[in-house]
Amino acid sequence: MTQQDKGAFIEPQSSGEGVDFKIWRKLWRFAMVYRWSVSLIVLFALTTAFFDAALPWVTRDVVNILIDDQQTLDLRHYGLLYAALSAGLATSVFGFIRAGGKLRTSVGHDIRSAGFRNLQRLSFSYFDRRPVGWLMARMTSDCERLTNILAWGLLDIVWGVATMTGVTVAMMIVDWRLGLTLLIVVPLLAWISKSFQKRILNSSRAVRKTNSRITAAYNEGIMGVRTSKVFVREQANLEEFSQLTGTMNSVSMRNALQSAVYLPLVLVFSSLALALIMGVGGGRVVQLAIPLGTLVLFISYSRLFFDPIQELARLFAEMQMAQASAERVISLIEATPEIKDSDEVLRRIETYKKQALAPEGLAEDGGPDKIGTIAFASVDFGYKEGEQILRGFDLEVRAGETVALVGQTGGGKSTILGLLCRFYEPTCGEILIDGVDYRERSLHWLQSNLGIVLQEPQLFSGSITENIRYGDLSASDQAVRDAAELVGAHEFIDKMEEGYDSQVGEGGGRLSTGQKQLISFARAILKSPQLLVMDEATSSIDTETERRIQTALARVLKGRTSFVIAHRLSTIRNADRILVIEGGQIVECGSHSELIANRGRYNTLYTQQSLRSSVPEDEGGAWGTAPSCPAS
Repeated sequence: MTQQDKGAFIEPQSSGEGVDFKIWRKLWRFAMVYRWSVSLIVLFALTTAFFDAALPWVTRDVVNILIDDQQTLDLRHYGLLYAALSAGLATSVFGFIRAGGKLRTSVGHDIRSAGFRNLQRLSFSYFDRRPVGWLMARMTSDCERLTNILAWGLLDIVWGVATMTGVTVAMMIVDWRLGLTLLIVVPLLAWISKSFQKRILNSSRAVRKTNSRITAAYNEGIMGVRTSKVFVREQANLEEFSQLTGTMNSVSMRNALQSAVYLPLVLVFSSLALALIMGVGGGRVVQLAIPLGTLVLFISYSRLFFDPIQELARLFAEMQMAQASAERVISLIEATPEIKDSDEVLRRIETYKKQALAPEGLAEDGGPDKIGTIAFASVDFGYKEGEQILRGFDLEVRAGETVALVGQTGGGKSTILGLLCRFYEPTCGEILIDGVDYRERSLHWLQSNLGIVLQEPQLFSGSITENIRYGDLSASDQAVRDAAELVGAHEFIDKMEEGYDSQVGEGGGRLSTGQKQLISFARAILKSPQLLVMDEATSSIDTETERRIQTALARVLKGRTSFVIAHRLSTIRNADRILVIEGGQIVECGSHSELIANRGRYNTLYTQQSLRSSVPEDEGGAWGTAPSCPAS
């Protein structure tokens, strides 16, 4: 099922045209886990502000003494005082850089961990509607931007507010007239900030959205490089990618221009305030209303007052640009699975955990641990509203039965298995396990009893042993070897230079498709699942590997409830029942020999594969007599 079939890409809704402090408060919770680092940042920010404000006072006193009494001047204690204040300032700066770096690293670790943890919980439908590149950008570039703001933004806010407060109080004490002269430009700065807020935020959202699409295009380009070369699509791919990067260039330039205009405006107004101080203060010095040292103090304070404003303006612009990143990261961390245990099931699981001695034969939710009869009862399902893949689907499968599903692509076979595994849930009807709706049972219990082998085997970087043991992390080396022998994988593994310790490479790239598929079989079997699901697991392997898998299937499927989607019909001729699925309905049902004798759709499919002449038609079910088939 393609992404287009399952639904278009869903972009999280923007929270508004301003900075949404609710989102930032949610992110701030990650920082508050490290209260000691936060406390140190606040402490060092305050001491830095104190030392910044104290140094101009020393300069003022030195200037006044130089003018009033040069004959008896002794500046040694002023020099020592200035050195002590400078050392204190250097220590404070070192302290907040160290604490801020630690906080940034720790918060980044926690946000990424929270995002990845939630990704493991989310339902398949979440991934159907979100490209891989979108998810990667959330945990990389977006997370990096947010952690920088959380750590250094805290410092800028505390230092800036403390510095401006201290400077304002000091100016009012020394000369309130000059103090008000300096503060007159602050309302104008507030108005400018408000005007730029909406523009910067909207352009930033456009930048992050386009960046996500570029990351997705990179991912698809790398994953599909072989297909692109086979179809000579390099130039066309480049043109399509160039359109994306062109859009990125356009929105980034607009965003950069807005930021480039905003910050210089803040600088202009700070220079205007300095000019006013020099004009008004210089006139008062000439009139002998204030000493020269006071004017020097106010000139220093005008710089010191507007430095934090410039930093806060930069932080404000960064927060506006990072608002889009914050929205996306929070949407990922707070996304809730569409498929999850009900409150009643969770209550039963908690009750079961509290029992000192749990009854034998019961699952974690208090229900039977064994899976018996499975029934689809009038099941309807569609991946998106207005679409029906299954309508009134009925099927009953008893324990230990092997059921094969065949039919043309798009008929609903994979959908049936997706519902069985509870990757999705019926929109109408029920799926019953021993007469109980499986939504009344634990999701973890069901899926821990599943073994799945897909058409495209997914291996992970590491050794062959590690990939097989992925099905059961507690399995011994001997158990891993036994699983490999059972599915016929031991022979090729044993011939490799490092045997079971051989590295498979990224995605299993060092192995052939058939070898990867055999390892996938071993991984599924090692789990000892009650339900085994195979979705066209033999469609992309060679004939020799297919024969190995056929031999393995005879051992693996015996006595185990199994659902098999088969492209090569030779692999499922011994199934208890074969269902021909078309349009989400069962159009034929029976054993291989029965369906061949009926000369219906299955016979046509079988004949098209030229297998009828090489496979005896009198082979029946190898694992017992199948129950009666549901009505078509």
